[in-house]
Amino acid sequence: MIRQADHAPGSGGAQGMVVGVRSSVVDAWFEEPPPLLNVLLAGDDRGIVVETLTHLDEHTARGIALTRTQGLAVGAPIFDSGKSLSVPVGSRTLGRVLDVFGRPIDKKEPLSGEAWKSIHQEPVPFSRQSTTSEVFTTGIKAIDLLAPLERGGKAGLFGGAGVGKTVLIMELINNMVGQHEGVSLFCGIGERCREAEELYREMQRAGVLPNAVLLFGQMNEPPGARFRVGHAALTIAEHFRDVEKMDVLFLVDNIFRFIQAGQEVSGLLGQLPSRLGYQPTLASDLAHLEERICNTQTGAITSVQAVYVPADDFTDPAAVHTFGHLSASIVLSRKKASQGLYPAIDPLQSNSAMLVPQVVGERHYHVAREIRETLAAYEDLKDIVAMLGIEELSIEDRQKVRRARRLERFLTQPFVVTEQFTGYPGKVVDLADSIEGAERILAGEFDEVPEQALYMTGKASEAKP
Repeated sequence: MIRQADHAPGSGGAQGMVVGVRSSVVDAWFEEPPPLLNVLLAGDDRGIVVETLTHLDEHTARGIALTRTQGLAVGAPIFDSGKSLSVPVGSRTLGRVLDVFGRPIDKKEPLSGEAWKSIHQEPVPFSRQSTTSEVFTTGIKAIDLLAPLERGGKAGLFGGAGVGKTVLIMELINNMVGQHEGVSLFCGIGERCREAEELYREMQRAGVLPNAVLLFGQMNEPPGARFRVGHAALTIAEHFRDVEKMDVLFLVDNIFRFIQAGQEVSGLLGQLPSRLGYQPTLASDLAHLEERICNTQTGAITSVQAVYVPADDFTDPAAVHTFGHLSASIVLSRKKASQGLYPAIDPLQSNSAMLVPQVVGERHYHVAREIRETLAAYEDLKDIVAMLGIEELSIEDRQKVRRARRLERFLTQPFVVTEQFTGYPGKVVDLADSIEGAERILAGEFDEVPEQALYMTGKASEAKP
């Protein structure tokens, strides 16, 4: 049961009457309609939570329900809470699993304390944002070498269904939370309940739960809840950054489900759809969320977001609009996954704004560029090799093919979170070791070593006989 006190303290406002219910859309009559984004409480026990989104006329407000509306009938009383949706903030949220209302869903004691904050906050003004660029290492070779993350930046993991986005997010948690001095915040938007439970147990096992907060709006919840859980999680992250002066690692799985929830809300409200059925406000909905993720002089929110790509179509509006907000794009390839090259990161499509000599250094930049050139040349030669065989290539091209295949296998890596499935012990690799290994392969040191020896290794020296 959800009561007013469950999601925000304080007294309520005016009473109105429900005049229309259509799925999750609720129309309510008030003498004076409540302000936009105010929370309305309906039903006999005030258990149905509605957020005001628009005014139909001088007396009627239309909102989207964040809970199920079963049993709500025309004529039922509805109350204006007098405030917008709020969540608890501060250290008391650490180690807890919460829903969009900030209520614990981990079967532990309720949260005590009075510090609640509205989920609707303005982005940090430019004058308060930090302008320094700093690399955020992950211990995953393919990411650190070819698409380094930015401290206080936004990185996207793009891929279709089943190519390893969630596994990569879980490995990032395992690698980064242990070495990350700050708070980790995981936001699950519209994903499976099973994944939430697995992640909770994984973080318990790794011993990182006391420094983490988990928020979930699962796929079985109404679209209104899924649409707002990202804002709720960001509000908690902003408090740690601005008030507690801490760095926050903000992980989202899956940002496409946020866009999809907005699409459902838009459709329920009767708005005209735009291209491919998306909401007309797609760009602004995403910008309101993404622009709140940044670093300031006192702390940073570093975000890694999984992005489902519908039907592997990277021209889909959801993928295109998300690309525009990111400092690093890590693209997962179904072709790589089918070849057993995990993580299935496509080195030619993945990129990062950090990969410039001024930030990563000349050595790293030139190694990354040479890796890309070698792999691009191999991609061009693949058809010839498939049709005529490698013997028909020139000596120089044969050498490129051999080194590219070894690089492909060197960029694979056994994950800690998949040890039980693969039998390979997980490895975390330093950036210096990744650069050195790639340099040695490009220099021809491994030309006589079987390419399979480099598969699922950490450092390159592990494959040297």
